[in-house]
Amino acid sequence: MSEPSHAAGCPSGVSHDRNLPDTDLLSPLTIRGVTFRNRIVVSPMCQYCATDGMADDWHLVHLGSRAAGGAGLVFVEATAVAPEGRITPGDLGIWSDAHAEALARIAAFVTRMGAVPGIQIAHAGRKASCDLPWQGGEQLALNAGGWQHVAPSAIPFTEGSRAPTALDEAGIRAITEQFRVAAQRAVKAGFRVIEIHSAHGYLLHEFLSPLSNHRTDQYGGSLENRMRLVLETTKAVRAVLPQDLPLFVRISATDWVEGGWDLPQSVELAKALKPLGVDLIDCSSGALVPHAKIPVGKGYQVPFADEIRAKTGLLTGAVGLITDPHQANEVVTSGAADLVLLAREMLREPYWALKAQQALSQEPAWPTQYGYAVKRRT
Repeated sequence: MSEPSHAAGCPSGVSHDRNLPDTDLLSPLTIRGVTFRNRIVVSPMCQYCATDGMADDWHLVHLGSRAAGGAGLVFVEATAVAPEGRITPGDLGIWSDAHAEALARIAAFVTRMGAVPGIQIAHAGRKASCDLPWQGGEQLALNAGGWQHVAPSAIPFTEGSRAPTALDEAGIRAITEQFRVAAQRAVKAGFRVIEIHSAHGYLLHEFLSPLSNHRTDQYGGSLENRMRLVLETTKAVRAVLPQDLPLFVRISATDWVEGGWDLPQSVELAKALKPLGVDLIDCSSGALVPHAKIPVGKGYQVPFADEIRAKTGLLTGAVGLITDPHQANEVVTSGAADLVLLAREMLREPYWALKAQQALSQEPAWPTQYGYAVKRRT
């Protein structure tokens, strides 16, 4: 499929004015041919309970309840494009048509509830082959359910853990193809937003950061070379998406470590992604190295979304300890970001979006099956 004719400019229906008086958390947003009923997003959150990568009833109920709870966009968790790309044996996958079929009913139900179904396609790189987090999360031995993981360079994530295999150029081309085919399957399954995971120390982020990428070929060294795999993967994915479907890229805007990936490089990456047809940069941070000192606090990552939005004209999503509806609303009304993504707060409160509607003086849009009862006063 050819590149969308409007890939280099603003997606249809979107303005990049930094302060719009009629734009707030609860206002609709249209990107390409997809309209979100509000700016509230259920962030991708791994559940670590799949078997052989297959979605099951847990995933349907988990994500379906957030869609019924009023969110505008509901993301399926990081979904591996290959078996060896899973963080744990419990990760979701989309490396076969059977995986896509299992995910299709989730996309259909999220759509039925009025939300837009999205999926984050991912490869864990050197952070793969780990135990479930509630079982310690340590790297699994090859003779105990683990597998050999890959990375740009043979540098382990933690000292003393097994070194990953450095990808050769044939292996790199295979990764790009895995992302491309995964995106095709996701579209066929009914997902309306595709997000490429290039954050949190996983494979694509590992290529970006000089802390994890010590290559001396065309995929290492200069910023241009370190960005190459992300750009090639993005181009391959965009080429198989219908023109009316948005493409997001999640990045870690900084490694929080001197000499690592940082915000100025993230701005340059976003500028390079824009003409490839990326519609939104989902701005997270960190997780490349275990020793980073991160100044965690409410909304601590919002400035990344603000800076990238201001310097590139791209839409951005803000994440990071956003819990209060008024706080989330301010992110949008200030022009810092176009979407607000919530993770742990959505685990605590599946109906957060409905409560946000009430807090911001809007009648909560309860599902019909609930609304007739909860609105009764007697």
